[in-house]
Amino acid sequence: MKKILVTGALGQIGSELVMHMRGIYGADNVIASSRRKGDNPIVDAGPFELVDVTKSQEIVDAVKKHKVDTIINLAAILSATGESNPAAAWDINMNGLYNVLEVARENQCTVCTPSSIAVFGPSTPKDNTPQDTLMRPTTMYGVTKVSGELLCDYYFQKFNVDTRGMRFPGLISNVALPGGGTTDYAVHIYYEALKNKKYNCFLQKGTFMDMMYMPDALNAIVELMEADPSKLTHRNAFNVTAMSFDPEGIATAIKKYIPEFQMEYDVNPDIQKIADSWPNSLDDSEARKQWGWNPKYDLDGMTKDMLEKLSKKMNIQY
Repeated sequence: MKKILVTGALGQIGSELVMHMRGIYGADNVIASSRRKGDNPIVDAGPFELVDVTKSQEIVDAVKKHKVDTIINLAAILSATGESNPAAAWDINMNGLYNVLEVARENQCTVCTPSSIAVFGPSTPKDNTPQDTLMRPTTMYGVTKVSGELLCDYYFQKFNVDTRGMRFPGLISNVALPGGGTTDYAVHIYYEALKNKKYNCFLQKGTFMDMMYMPDALNAIVELMEADPSKLTHRNAFNVTAMSFDPEGIATAIKKYIPEFQMEYDVNPDIQKIADSWPNSLDDSEARKQWGWNPKYDLDGMTKDMLEKLSKKMNIQY
């Protein structure tokens, strides 16, 4: 049975991944960790440790205490937040990852570090972006994610650390709010549709980006970590996606359930610049071929589920 340490466990992905993995591997076998003990149900629902990934000894202590053999490294500063504090983004995203990999090397741990579509830049092919292509990102977040992919490859090739990862698109969740990413509008729009029947979008019309519903993202992590390593050619940089839409597309999907919903535009030029540098759509055929990636949710299926779950959570009828 795996013993899994999840860093950055109180963030958008970790808040759901920890509980998802505890359901699969057992509560005692999935150790949540974060640099602060926030108000989150997972803190009291199983093992929890205070771990700041920029302090390697704290990682070592958690790994040895719980006899960890797998580290899911979710500690990161995201794209929009990273532009306002690039030094912090580099410190957590890169120095933190280096510490995780070193601890994994010394303790024979497998490592999963998600990457992002932020690795791509304006010179990358925008439609059906290939698995292997030009990557010249223009954000600090993107720079750290490209570097992180290469660093994980290095630790596999040099030290035989079993490293794995996927390039996540924007992630949409009905549980945890996002934490400063360029695709955050695709979560906030559902809340505003239920509360106010309108939303002011910070991206302009026609801005296509890849997205994924959180249940598919959780499955992607588990499936990749359980995959036969001999079949993994790319390991740390699998394109994965489930859908691609622009703001009008998600608004149209919501109107099927809330006909009176209206969307206006109040474009944030800084965030728009980041979005414009990212692909419109990804080619995820290598993930499908190498480890059987196959998302379950499209835009309509996600919208139906999001509105149902959020309406119960917020006690709002629609």
